[in-house]
Amino acid sequence: MKIIWTQEALEQLIEIEDYISKDSGDRAERFVNQLIEHAELLPENPRLGRTVPEIANPTIRELIFKKYRIVYRLNEDSVEILTVFEGHMLLRIDETKV
Repeated sequence: MKIIWTQEALEQLIEIEDYISKDSGDRAERFVNQLIEHAELLPENPRLGRTVPEIANPTIRELIFKKYRIVYRLNEDSVEILTVFEGHMLLRIDETKV
């Protein structure tokens, strides 16, 4: 099984890094790398995350890393990372239609 990062998810990672880098560039890079490493657990155990509560679709799941939600779709041979965002926010339905 492989991981596929959508354009939306990659753009979110850049925004997260840009935001954190206002305080510390090194810390921002380290945090985003840790977030990516956390997502890399998914090919070995794709059901590690829970079903996203807002939509209750068993193929759309989320993995929590610190304050962030890594939302992904289970496909037959891949895990597709749809978006990454702060945990206090709700998932927008349009983010699942990538």
